[in-house]
Amino acid sequence: MEMKILLAGAVFLGGWFWSYLFLRQLLFNFAAAYPLIKKMRALQDDLIAIGARRYTDISTGLCTLLAAIILFLVLRFCPLYIKIVFGVGALIALVILIPRTRPENRQTFDSFCDAYCRFIPDDELRMAFYNKKTGQIKSRLKAMGLSGSFLPDFNS
Repeated sequence: MEMKILLAGAVFLGGWFWSYLFLRQLLFNFAAAYPLIKKMRALQDDLIAIGARRYTDISTGLCTLLAAIILFLVLRFCPLYIKIVFGVGALIALVILIPRTRPENRQTFDSFCDAYCRFIPDDELRMAFYNKKTGQIKSRLKAMGLSGSFLPDFNS
């Protein structure tokens, strides 16, 4: 009985990690990366390179594939109580992660800047994204004759 409880605790943690690793990345891609890339390309076609979209597509495909494989293994080979514990762990992590994956969240925006600054051809704008300075990004966009309205406002 004690081993089943320990196993359930480990599987709960496994479900939490599964959600954190794969669902968090998928949420980031769909809630932050794709919308920000779309808004930047709408302002000016060459504001962000086409490689940014491909990079996000590959990330989404790989995360979906790996998450599906792990989920299949759990659903196929584990007893019911393990499936339930895995699902509860994944659900708790998902509830925690959902509000943190919007571009209005500072950490999410900083993650976008870290990952996608290399796809920005303009040197000054790339450095502003690299430094994660929304004020510099907005001023550079204004100097380029573009609106920075798609950028979130942070009070810090």
